[in-house]
Amino acid sequence: MALPTKGRVLIHTTAGEIDVELWSKETPKACRNFIALALEGYYDGVIFHRVVPGFLVQTGDRTGTGGGGESFYGEPFEDEIHPRLRFAHRGLVGMANSGKKNTNDSQFFITLGIVRTELHGKHTLFGRVVGDTLYNVLKIGEMELGENERPLYPPKIQSITVVDNPFPDIIPRITAAEKRAQQRAREAAQKKREEAERRRELCRLTCFGVRRNVKLLSFADEEEGEQNTEPTGTKKEGYSAALTVVIDDPSLSAFPALDVLRPPSPPTKVAAPAEPEVSSKPEAESTVTRKSKQKSDIDVIKIREQHQHEKASQKDAQRSEIEKMEAEIRRLTRRREGGGDSEEEAERRKKKKPKSYLEEEVAKYAKGRGLQKRAKDGRRKDEGDVLAALKSFRGMLQAAGPADSNLVEDAEGVQGEGKVPVVNGEDSGMEVDDDRGFMNHVLQFPKDDGEETRKAERDYEVIDPRQRSAKAREEERERKRAAKGKNGHGRPRR
Repeated sequence: MALPTKGRVLIHTTAGEIDVELWSKETPKACRNFIALALEGYYDGVIFHRVVPGFLVQTGDRTGTGGGGESFYGEPFEDEIHPRLRFAHRGLVGMANSGKKNTNDSQFFITLGIVRTELHGKHTLFGRVVGDTLYNVLKIGEMELGENERPLYPPKIQSITVVDNPFPDIIPRITAAEKRAQQRAREAAQKKREEAERRRELCRLTCFGVRRNVKLLSFADEEEGEQNTEPTGTKKEGYSAALTVVIDDPSLSAFPALDVLRPPSPPTKVAAPAEPEVSSKPEAESTVTRKSKQKSDIDVIKIREQHQHEKASQKDAQRSEIEKMEAEIRRLTRRREGGGDSEEEAERRKKKKPKSYLEEEVAKYAKGRGLQKRAKDGRRKDEGDVLAALKSFRGMLQAAGPADSNLVEDAEGVQGEGKVPVVNGEDSGMEVDDDRGFMNHVLQFPKDDGEETRKAERDYEVIDPRQRSAKAREEERERKRAAKGKNGHGRPRR
């Protein structure tokens, strides 16, 4: 039976989570070292640098080579071998050392199933993997390997969460959050330094100039085109175009070195193209200003028109509301004084209220209900005609009255022969279509004297299975009793 654990951590890797329970009571130094390094974020970003298929996976070295690592105590600590903790199955977590006793630091391993005798008594066993997270460890053990038992694409430990800390007195030198913040700050500072260096290099090339050497790349046609299309006094011989713009603009730099670098140029040629530019700028500015002003005026006019329209609609709504209230006040006043409604209200009441779509559909359905036959003139019969016919037939039955004594069945259930009245002088033996004798017929049954009940009892037998089983048991007891008495009488006496 395994010893009870105390302490739990959750290792987040790129291959999935690994849930580990710790034997902190049996191996306090190893568990304290592991939890303290996890709280400091020491294992964040560390790879699984060694995988032995079917044996173990190893990690915990920040250098990723297997030769590094450091403990929380500042120096390697001793082994903690417990007699009841043995490497007997897969998923066991132990401390890795440098091949000698008492050389534990930060590296640890997880077994994959095969138990070897060289682990017993040589490595500290301080935890076990629990739950389905063991399959994530087995997944790491099945990765493709390169030289020296190193995975070609090694998985990483992203972070470690301490779920249950059995050592609340641990004070980490630096927390994982602080460590991540420092790393981000270092990366940001490095990025700023690189950006500043790039800007200094660009400024050096731009401010002090670089002579163009056309011999490096041969673009003969482009060089001839540039020489033909070059404006007078705008390009300096032996300098690049970007450098020429920088030198011609006195607002970019006030250093006297630029005056030394600037070659002499005839003032008349430079001033010639500058005049139309100066004269064209105010015109362009005035055109843009005029267009923007016209646009703003149009927007203001639209806003004013929209405001006036909204104001007028509000006034119309208020006026209509006031008229409705006044009409209601007048109507109530006339009703209190005893007068009738006005002519307009009477006409309004006479007008039919417009029907909704639902009411129209209901009316159509009501008109079409029960209309299956057509009359002779082609018009359909309404349900009202059928109801009227049924009502008249019921009145005829009520008016017929009680039946004659000779037309009622007698007590024996035999129907007597009634007299058939003579209709319109016809013979009584002839059938008459308008015979209404059935209307005053009364249905009667003979009185039950109990004969039918007795007959049913004779014809039908009710079988109760409980009575049959009880009867069978009684017969079996009688048979045994008889057999016992027979054997007792025939036994010889001693």
